[in-house]
Amino acid sequence: MAPIRVHMTGSEWFSSLPGGLNRYFTDLFTALRTRGDIELSAAAFGVPSDGGSSWGGTGGSTRSRVLAAFNDRSGLQQPGILDRHFCLYGPAAIGWGTRSRLVVHFHGPWAAESRFAGAGPLRARAKYVVERLRYAGAERVIVLSDRFRDVLVEDYRIPTDRIEVIPPGVDLDRFGVLPRLDAPTGRRTVLCVRRLEHRMGIHRLIESWPTVVSAHPDACLMIVGTGTAEKDLRAQVAAAGLDDSVHFTGRVDDLTLTQLYTLADFTVVPSVALEGFGLIALESLATGRPAVVTDCGGLPDAVRGLDSSLIVPADNAEALAARLVSALDGALPDPAQCRQHAESFSWAAAAQRHHAVYAELSA
Repeated sequence: MAPIRVHMTGSEWFSSLPGGLNRYFTDLFTALRTRGDIELSAAAFGVPSDGGSSWGGTGGSTRSRVLAAFNDRSGLQQPGILDRHFCLYGPAAIGWGTRSRLVVHFHGPWAAESRFAGAGPLRARAKYVVERLRYAGAERVIVLSDRFRDVLVEDYRIPTDRIEVIPPGVDLDRFGVLPRLDAPTGRRTVLCVRRLEHRMGIHRLIESWPTVVSAHPDACLMIVGTGTAEKDLRAQVAAAGLDDSVHFTGRVDDLTLTQLYTLADFTVVPSVALEGFGLIALESLATGRPAVVTDCGGLPDAVRGLDSSLIVPADNAEALAARLVSALDGALPDPAQCRQHAESFSWAAAAQRHHAVYAELSA
C-alpha cells in the first residue's frame, strides 16, 4: 500500500518560539516522520526541524505572515491530507488544481483566549469568524481532551462524529528520569513552567505562596517563561514581599530546563481557563517530578490515572496553597510512579492514532 501523503501546517517551530502548541506540532511531526507509511511534509514559521520547511522568520506583521503561509502550496502539489494546527496560517485545502482532505487540530478557542486576555468584542468576534471559516471544510477535527471536544460541539457547532480525541505524547527520550539535586541555596524548589499570561493562573499561584512559605520557610518558587503578564506578576511578588522566595527565570532552553527539573521537588500547573491538555505536566512526570494541576480543561487528564489528589479546584488560591503545603510535606507519588504513568502517553501511540484518521479519509 502506498504511503499516505500528509502536509502539516503550524504556527512556529518549537526551537524558534517555545510554547505548548509549537511543542506539540514539532513533536508530532517528528513522530510521524519516523513512520514508513506516511509521506510527510510540514511548514511553520521559524527554523524548521529536520525534514520541515519554513514560511520565514517569526517576526513581521500579521498580514504578511498570513499571506506568506496562505500562498505556500509546496506541500499540496499532490492530493492528500492537509493537517492544519493553527487556523490563521496555511493554504486552503482546495485550489490550484488539487484538493486535499482537511484535518484540523483544535488546540484551543482562539477567540475566547483573546477575550480572556482583554481583547475588545470586535477583535474577538473577528477571530471567531476566522476560526469558523477555517474549520468549515474539516472532515475531522482532532482535540487533546474530552473537555475541548465539548467546546467544539457547544461553541463551534462541530458534529460529534467529526471529532477525534487523541491525547498528546511526551518525548520520553528528551525527558528522562532525572536525579534529585539539592539547590545551591539548600531550599526546597517548586517549579512552574508556563507562558506568563493571565489565563495560566500564575497570579493565583503567587497569591497562594505566603501560606506555603509560612508552613515551609525554606520553599522556593521558580517561575519559568515570559509573556504579557510578566510585569504585573513581578509587581505582585514585590507587593507581597516575596522576592526572597519567588524567582523569575525568563525563557530558558531545553538544557537549562532540564537542570531546573533536577532541582525541583515537584511542579505546578495552575491554569484558570482554556487549557487543552497541559503537555507540560506530562513532561514533568516523565522526569520523575509529580505535577500539581488545576481542574481546568483537559489538565486533569494528565494526572488522573496517577493520583487524583494532584488535582485542585481552578482559580482557588486557598485550595492550591493547601495542596502545595501537603506536597512539600511529602504527599506525592514517587519518581518511578510518575515515569510509569508518563510512559502511557507515548508519541508512537499518538502517531498511530493519527495514521488511523489519515487512512480512513484516504480510503
